[in-house]
Amino acid sequence: MAANSLDRAKQAVRLQVWDALTAADAVHDPSVHGRIPNFKGAGEAADRLAEHPAWHRADVVKAVPDKAQFPVRVRALEDGKTVYMAVPKLATLKPFYLLDPATLTVPPAEAAASRTAAMIAPTVEVDALRPLDLIILGSVAVNRDGARIGKGAGYSDIEFALLTEAGLVTPETIVVTTVHALQVTDTSIPTTEHDASVDLIVTPDETIACPNPHRPSGVDWSALTAEKIAAIPALVARQRS
Repeated sequence: MAANSLDRAKQAVRLQVWDALTAADAVHDPSVHGRIPNFKGAGEAADRLAEHPAWHRADVVKAVPDKAQFPVRVRALEDGKTVYMAVPKLATLKPFYLLDPATLTVPPAEAAASRTAAMIAPTVEVDALRPLDLIILGSVAVNRDGARIGKGAGYSDIEFALLTEAGLVTPETIVVTTVHALQVTDTSIPTTEHDASVDLIVTPDETIACPNPHRPSGVDWSALTAEKIAAIPALVARQRS
């Protein structure tokens, strides 16, 4: 599928899900369009995830900074897990906040908020991260095969690629997305080689194991514009090395 056709197909799925969430009054924000949905029931989805064996085995978690995954970040810190959270738009050379529950100066429910993390958490380079046991992604839509799409900016896929190239994503790393049930779609989601799929989908009421999740092998430089690379210092550093 050509790039423009692929983008249009992904956007059609996003619009379908955003409209369904809006019609069901299933999100907290006044408008869900253009966002990772801050869905009602996110706390219950986090509680369900915390019951899964993969959660109990995990010591190191990489989580997105989206509001929908805030309860997951809180729970991880409360359970003594180290949490890495991306700096917005990966805009610094050290593009991840390090939230270490052993050294937090504020309660987990404060530290897990992206604004608070920006004030209290040290930032670290990609190569300074510990190997990841669990990766938490935000999604606009996901299907039961594990294919997912975000809001279209591409930062999650770039993060995943950088972490993979650094050897931090292993075959044992479990990739999870927490979503509202209306975000689990039966519609086909078009994907490319650089799109990471998920092992687990967790809604407030269901945990879905996905078969044969796809893992990108690294950064797909051909899919990135010069402007995108220049805007992400970690990509510039990786390209130079």
